[in-house]
Amino acid sequence: MSAELDQTSERALEGVRVVDLTTVLMGPLAARMLADHGADVIRIESPSGEPFLSTPPRRNVGMNWFNLNLHRNKKSVRLDLKSEAGRKAILELIATADVFMTNMRRSALERLGLDQQALTELNPGLIYCVANGFDSRGPYAQRPAYDDVIQSASGIANLEERTHGEARVMSTVIADKVTGLHVLQAILAALVFKMRTGKGQTIEVPMFETMVAFNLLEHHSGHVYEPPEGDVGYGRSLSPTRGPVRASDGWVALMPYTDKNWIDFFAAAGRPELATHKRYSTHTERIANSDELYGLVGDLASTKSVAEWLSYCEDKSIPAGPVLDLADVNDDPQVISVGLIPVGTHPTEGDYRIIKDSISYSEMSSQLYRHAPNPGEHTAEVMRSLGWNDEAIAELLGE
Repeated sequence: MSAELDQTSERALEGVRVVDLTTVLMGPLAARMLADHGADVIRIESPSGEPFLSTPPRRNVGMNWFNLNLHRNKKSVRLDLKSEAGRKAILELIATADVFMTNMRRSALERLGLDQQALTELNPGLIYCVANGFDSRGPYAQRPAYDDVIQSASGIANLEERTHGEARVMSTVIADKVTGLHVLQAILAALVFKMRTGKGQTIEVPMFETMVAFNLLEHHSGHVYEPPEGDVGYGRSLSPTRGPVRASDGWVALMPYTDKNWIDFFAAAGRPELATHKRYSTHTERIANSDELYGLVGDLASTKSVAEWLSYCEDKSIPAGPVLDLADVNDDPQVISVGLIPVGTHPTEGDYRIIKDSISYSEMSSQLYRHAPNPGEHTAEVMRSLGWNDEAIAELLGE
């Protein structure tokens, strides 16, 4: 399936300007989702470029595989914030903005004159959003942080240790992505507040605290009470035997959940008597005996092929699914039918896979209307809109 730019649909955030001074993934993801909804997101690029965006595979420097989907629908302005012209330019941009977002350390922001006090004096209605590793009110405020550090500090690596006997991080940058979603919802809430009251505000979204709260939602368990009524950790999620199992010809995810699901599963596996076994007959007993129960599912799964299990489970409304190889996702019938990952053509990078917004709306759009810009592509255009002449722009660009 091929994709065309959506230039006609209405978008929720049209008319909102965002100055995006973020790097790597967390902030840029939130900024991209704002851009998807029509915000005029102006991404500030450093003259040296971001190393992360030059990591292969790529077709051109600064435009790698990640850039194409992470920075779509944005504009790119290249500024040297250490120069007088660069600082003047970003301050003029921020003066016109509704939102300024950054993941720079607070000390660096202060050196550049981009701290909260300076910018809210410049633009009293500004929504000033800082997304850092740790909350500024705590003793870790100045520590640098990346996804692996936050996964470890927030307890995610310990969940793996409790489950598999070895501390390890997940094979996805979950802390960056989850915190990016929190950045998005915080900015949207602040925009609604500003629409109601006319007031800007300062937002702080710390990765560590965000992931602790995310992690403990189900895993606080007995420690939600004071004093504790048991250990931390949700037993079902921490069972080392829970997960995909081997059918007779491959891997499959089988997740019976309701009483009827379990009755039907045990019947299909040729062990109907297990449905009334005292250790498996109720939800409470099944949770208490999760390790044993999911081990049993693994043993019984070999009685059928993957296709047979999927057919049976669909007929009986038992949650189940194939274990899809990442390399095969593009060709999955569901993915194809909803047009989730169509092919688009970038002006300089050629054909590429667009990872679309998975949400559909009846009255608005959040889809691609501008391909990811080359670094600095919109510098002259944006500065002219602020009244800069060609000579000033050339000086800004060091030409």
